[in-house]
Amino acid sequence: MTASSGANPALNGKLPPHRTLHEPDLLFAPGAEPPRHAHPLLGLLRHGPYARPPTSGDVRVATVTVAGQRDLLYRFLSRLRRTHPATDRKQYVPEYPGFQRLFEVDLVPAQGSHIDLDLDAPGIGTDAHERLVAALGRTVTRLQATRYDWDVVVFLLPSAWDQYRTSPDGRYQLHDRLKAAAAPLGCPIQMLRETSALAYPHHASLAWRLAIALLVKAGGVPWRIAATTGEDTAYIGLAYAIRGGTTDDFVTCCSQVFDAEGGGMEFVAYNVGANRDLDNPHLTRDEMRAVMARSVHLYQHRHAGRMPQRLSIHKTTRWRGDEIDGVLDAWSATRDIDCVTVQTRTPWRGVRLDAGSGNDPSAPASWPVTRGTFQQLSGRAALLWVLGTAPRMALRGGPYNPNVKGIPVPTVLVRDAGHGPLEITAADVLALSKLDWNNDAPFDALPVTVAYSQRLARVISHVPALPDSVYQYRLFM
Repeated sequence: MTASSGANPALNGKLPPHRTLHEPDLLFAPGAEPPRHAHPLLGLLRHGPYARPPTSGDVRVATVTVAGQRDLLYRFLSRLRRTHPATDRKQYVPEYPGFQRLFEVDLVPAQGSHIDLDLDAPGIGTDAHERLVAALGRTVTRLQATRYDWDVVVFLLPSAWDQYRTSPDGRYQLHDRLKAAAAPLGCPIQMLRETSALAYPHHASLAWRLAIALLVKAGGVPWRIAATTGEDTAYIGLAYAIRGGTTDDFVTCCSQVFDAEGGGMEFVAYNVGANRDLDNPHLTRDEMRAVMARSVHLYQHRHAGRMPQRLSIHKTTRWRGDEIDGVLDAWSATRDIDCVTVQTRTPWRGVRLDAGSGNDPSAPASWPVTRGTFQQLSGRAALLWVLGTAPRMALRGGPYNPNVKGIPVPTVLVRDAGHGPLEITAADVLALSKLDWNNDAPFDALPVTVAYSQRLARVISHVPALPDSVYQYRLFM
């Protein structure tokens, strides 16, 4: 393992020994001792979801289409109730068993909750995107009046509307604007495009992804992560955005994963204010304290007034002293606080070496570096391969690498505040990379603390308004 060091041989050095962290387990099925499994899809198959939707019966789906496409959407959704063999990523994806067998609740159309959109086409010109957004927004408002009759709204967007997915100036995204319109109403929505979802050839993979998403949007929990330590831990992620349609409205997005198992995922959207240096995505001590005070209040509200023993906060830019002081001000009752920088853009690369033969003591391996490989760089910095070969994800034994393009890039972890072994910080990141319920992948490149806050930041950057408030993650999936 080497870093770019130029031509000066004095900059080349030998790194300390590396180690491989254990692949984190996930928790499934309700109960005092939830069963565990490292593979998210196999865990669901064998044990069922961690929590089913709070409604007593089935997952009820309200539907929205243009006139004449309701039956097309119904036929597509009915495929989620059937079995589909895996046709891609066969080393990882098992057979999809059908919605009811998987979750022990059925997927059904909500009674009397279908709406034909009141326009056939948005028309042409610069206002077409706005007209479409307004029409879809009115539909959400109509459905909100019958909120107790359905759990999730599914929109089918016809192929003729693909040209309206982005506004002519590229500033606004239809997907994000509709999510932003529905979130303050508490309406979870699923958008399907006729040209992509309905034409996707790998039915099992699509069914896995869509079924998990519909379960979460209806209020269920497919899996949680097993705690990385015995301490009561809370996680927070920070990202920043400029509000869409403005030039100087700077917003801090705070993504929260409240407990050590990853439960209680909610966003805090906080408007820092205008007239800032937008090239400087750092907060003052007072601004950070204000953002974190909201997090403290929300955590205490969800946990009967108590505070966690340990807090780990992640962001992608380096921490400044004022920001750390603001965190410590707000979370002064918490004993251990880690402020961690998580960066995936780095010059570091690594290859795995196997034992060689003859005069060569080693030779490049056929597979990339193993996921969970941990290389300490200093007392507060380390490399962690969040992506890489993952043997425990293979259905048929042997190695499995879900990221087949190129050599996996390690994540650089820098702890700017905190103490204790860096392996604990790395174990947190490794576990939180498995908590994205918006796909069927075994893990992502980023922990959800960072990925979710970035997702909300993206939405805010693509919409002209989103009230500062607390939002459940499922409203933005």
